[in-house]
Amino acid sequence: MLVAHIDRFGVAPDDRLFQNEAGNYVDPAAYGTTWARARKCVLTPTELASLARGLYDLRHAGISFWLHSGVDPAECARRAGRSIEVLFRHYAKFLDGVRGQANRLIEQSMQEWHRVSQGAAPTG
Repeated sequence: MLVAHIDRFGVAPDDRLFQNEAGNYVDPAAYGTTWARARKCVLTPTELASLARGLYDLRHAGISFWLHSGVDPAECARRAGRSIEVLFRHYAKFLDGVRGQANRLIEQSMQEWHRVSQGAAPTG
């Protein structure tokens, strides 16, 4: 999709991906307006009422998905361009959902460490 966008519209002289018709910076208010129009064109009324009302909804969903998938929080913070403190403040509730996964990983590592310490060859 990104390649198709670049093929169709190119990039700004300073390599920005999005530009207005004159090739200048897109006014921040225009993003919301454009997003609202695009949603109306492609979503059903039910979807329109429930899915990603704002651009930050997509960002929030993406970061939440990374955390739920088990991506290291420090890496999520780096990709989001935020400090880990900010990430924890806003997304800590999603980290609770991966507690069981974390416990399983720790248990597996402990079992592997025990096997190795007993002289068995690593299985990993």
